[in-house]
Amino acid sequence: MELQKLQRAIIDGLEDVKAQDIKVFNTTHLTSLFDRVVVASGTSNRQTKALANSVREKVKEAGGDIISTEGEEIGEWVLVDCGDAVVHILQPALRQYYNLEEVWGDKPVRVKLQKSNMFGGASVTADEDEDEEDAAPAVKRVARKTTRKH
Repeated sequence: MELQKLQRAIIDGLEDVKAQDIKVFNTTHLTSLFDRVVVASGTSNRQTKALANSVREKVKEAGGDIISTEGEEIGEWVLVDCGDAVVHILQPALRQYYNLEEVWGDKPVRVKLQKSNMFGGASVTADEDEDEEDAAPAVKRVARKTTRKH
């Protein structure tokens, strides 16, 4: 399956169940096992499980294969292996603790993310452009507060 098509299916599956803070990372320079890591948040065990199920369905509908799924028993961190892409769906506390964004690189791939407007429609926030290194991330980063003891 073409990487762009797989990436789009994964994002569509995540957006269908209202995943939060979706980020896609190009990992071709870090590992030969997969080309993309997708990280997203779900607010509850039920939502993370539903997100994983939605991703599996969308990838299969698009003609892709699911290699395996891990973590659905508990639902705090669910991993969906889609072959060329690995999807991590975490609850916010675990996502903050493990900070996968730091592990896989801090420059997300630019992708089309849809945000519903108040009338239920969708609007595009960024263009799909995986090769643009200096592209602005498709989601906002939250600045961390640090305090120094003098």
